[in-house]
Amino acid sequence: MCHGPPHAAFLLDAVIGQRLVVGMVPDLETLDETLMQTALAEARNAASVDEVPIGALIFDPSSKTVVATGQNAPISLNDPCAHAEIQALRATGQAIGNYRLGGLWLYVTLEPCAMCAGAISHARIERLIYGASDPKGGAVEHGPRFFEQPTCHWRPQVTSGVLAEDSRVMLQSFFKARRKLKSTDD
Repeated sequence: MCHGPPHAAFLLDAVIGQRLVVGMVPDLETLDETLMQTALAEARNAASVDEVPIGALIFDPSSKTVVATGQNAPISLNDPCAHAEIQALRATGQAIGNYRLGGLWLYVTLEPCAMCAGAISHARIERLIYGASDPKGGAVEHGPRFFEQPTCHWRPQVTSGVLAEDSRVMLQSFFKARRKLKSTDD
């Protein structure tokens, strides 16, 4: 696990597009956990419409704002690229009017796949924070280890394992319920 740079205390109230102003957050770990709670809420929203429960958000540490959120939507959008990370990256690009997202942090509940890791690199995300590891489909600490490849042009700082158990349990519960529903349909 790699932690990003130390920062002064952040002010917090995760409301998209508004300054975070409720209370002082004493350290980076607390900030990461607080923002991951917002990503987990996005994951729950995805599950509520029968999408795999993965949520993401983009945070601007300089303005202390959540710029955009995203949730998995490949099924509802009929788009295999509509992963939570991609949804958040696209919304952020539109919000700031630029495809380069340097200086911004991406929070996501599950280790990004190769497609999402590539998009994170192309967007020049400064810091990637994710919850649960994904030994089967992840591409950061598993599989191709995208950011370790010599052909990767941009490598974000990576912090893994933030509220990993919450993310893992949500995913396992979702797939268990889906299997149970499928077995009653057979």
